[in-house]
Amino acid sequence: MHPLVKILTAMREAQGLTQRELATRASLSPTSVHRVECGGTDPHLSTLHGMADVLGMEIIAVPKELRQELDWFIQAGGKCLGHPPGISAPLSIVDMVVAGTYKVR
Repeated sequence: MHPLVKILTAMREAQGLTQRELATRASLSPTSVHRVECGGTDPHLSTLHGMADVLGMEIIAVPKELRQELDWFIQAGGKCLGHPPGISAPLSIVDMVVAGTYKVR
């Protein structure tokens, strides 16, 4: 099973929705949802998008070179205060304060 389908299935179950309820809310047939979750079909992106939307999720394409940084950001709960080592980006305010190059007024 594709990792995206595993995530969608886990989210559906976590929200207490049946396949039929998800299908109804996403304007899909219950058979379509079942086949997606069981790996019985190679679903259209529009089908996955509809399922994700009902589950409060969004499917996005991420450039490969940004994937690791996005994973770190997500793992940190969206609360990254600085940049991981090796990232060529301006220092965050926290990095500047820690380094002593920024004085808090």
